[in-house]
Amino acid sequence: MTNGTGTTPGTGPATGAQPAAPPSPHPARARPADRPALGRAPRRLARPWVRLPGTGPRPADGGSTTAHDLTVRHRLLLALSALLALSLFVSYQGVHGDANPLRTSSAPAVLSLDTALYALGQAERDAGAPAPTSDFQKQISVAAQSLSAAAADDDVGGPAGRQALQTIAGLITVYAVKVQKSQLQPDGSLLREAYRSYATSILTEKGTGIQDRLKALQRQQRAAVHRQTSFGPLLWLAWSVTLLLALALCAALLETQLFLRRRFRRRYNRRLLAALALSAAGVATAVLFTVWTQRGMADTRRLLDSPLPGRLIPVAGRDTASYLAHTGFRASAAVWILIGGVLLMALAETGLRRHIDDYRFRPR
Repeated sequence: MTNGTGTTPGTGPATGAQPAAPPSPHPARARPADRPALGRAPRRLARPWVRLPGTGPRPADGGSTTAHDLTVRHRLLLALSALLALSLFVSYQGVHGDANPLRTSSAPAVLSLDTALYALGQAERDAGAPAPTSDFQKQISVAAQSLSAAAADDDVGGPAGRQALQTIAGLITVYAVKVQKSQLQPDGSLLREAYRSYATSILTEKGTGIQDRLKALQRQQRAAVHRQTSFGPLLWLAWSVTLLLALALCAALLETQLFLRRRFRRRYNRRLLAALALSAAGVATAVLFTVWTQRGMADTRRLLDSPLPGRLIPVAGRDTASYLAHTGFRASAAVWILIGGVLLMALAETGLRRHIDDYRFRPR
């Protein structure tokens, strides 16, 4: 039986009982089954990006991360642009820095020494004539001029090489005088044979003769050519790092473009796309110039690896000039790598600066 209040007598609320809590207007939403909680592994993967210098702490869960994400990409693009410019400059100079000395110094010196050796061989053949001949004098003049051309280059063997060339030039003068004296003596006389034997020993004496001294200088110059034309492990490492940095920068520019398109509904960021085109075109041009230069240097090394017969020396000179043509122009392009690096950083800076400033000064 109930009373007028709708309660059964004796069944009223107990003294001190708490009233039931009203239902929450915002019931807790259950986590979707297809959205697992962020585990430790993703957080560990995100830490290197979060801790980039100058990016600041990542906002707490539920806060806007746009400003932080922009700063991370901004710092990353600037760092990759600077590293790529520096690495490309070092790698490019590692090849092209030796091309001009090879063209103007090392290769002509090898050909000059080849010419001197050939001319002295021809002079020795004419030295047995019964009387002085113009052919002998001509060959001696060619040898002397070739040595002068080699000595004009300060890089030929260093100070020791220049001293050796001066010694050889003096020995050639002595050799020519002794041959001429022998030719002035009566045929078959002992004095004639003595002068002739002494002249031959000056030319062909093992270790101290003119020919052995010239061959020793030749070996030094060929070793210098090999050093200048070698594409060794350090250059391979430098170019591998450069190409990896170029790929990383292009990937970062593309990812940033996609981020801006997704977050700000901007279809294209012209400065970022210009930076992408500049980096790709610059690296491709540098690689192409390097391949052309290294190919010409390798062909020059193969041409100069062995002594050349006299009739082939002028041909070798023309071929060497052809192989190493335009290397000076390509070597001078190294300065444009540094200019391009500055321009690349400027494009990355201006491409993101407006969005960063918008979030930095956005009213709360």
